[in-house]
Amino acid sequence: MGKLFYIMGKSASGKDHIYEALLRDPALGLSPLVLYTTRPIRQNERDGREYHFVDQEKMVRLRLAGRIIEERVYDTVFGPWYYFTADEGQIRLDRADYLGIGTLESFQNLKKYFGEDKICPVYIETEDGIRLRRALQREEKQKAPAYGEMCRRFLADCEDFSEENLRRAGIVRKFRNNGPLEDCLKEIAGYIAAEKNAVS
Repeated sequence: MGKLFYIMGKSASGKDHIYEALLRDPALGLSPLVLYTTRPIRQNERDGREYHFVDQEKMVRLRLAGRIIEERVYDTVFGPWYYFTADEGQIRLDRADYLGIGTLESFQNLKKYFGEDKICPVYIETEDGIRLRRALQREEKQKAPAYGEMCRRFLADCEDFSEENLRRAGIVRKFRNNGPLEDCLKEIAGYIAAEKNAVS
């Protein structure tokens, strides 16, 4: 039986780079779990890679069909943006190990759906000053920078990923990404390999 390794962390903690690097590692052999969102696609993103970008009409159809595992909505300066995981037959833990990326709330809902023994948290922790610089640099590259939304996310993450919330979710191990990315990746890869070997 496979496992779902689930990356979480505050905005601009390096989650996307870590996710992509782990997926490219042939020694780990992980399949991607691609989430869905109604937010607009960003520059350099591709549908079906970072997210399945859908409109609210398709989201409602999936919900009515009972295909949505978990969902959450964020009241942004552009209106409500939905993020969700849908079960359309692409998640086969009887055949593969998966790598996903999302929020603390989605992690807890996935544990309820698949079972606590099938979901392994990978929490990325980055110092706030580093995160803020990264977020600003990323936003400056957009055609229409949304600095208000960037600030909203930064502050909301401090509350969402509080120590109390992390403890409640059962997350005790943290992977720090304050220095060279390779150091963090090496530690996470070792953790994933150990968890996979524990199954066999």
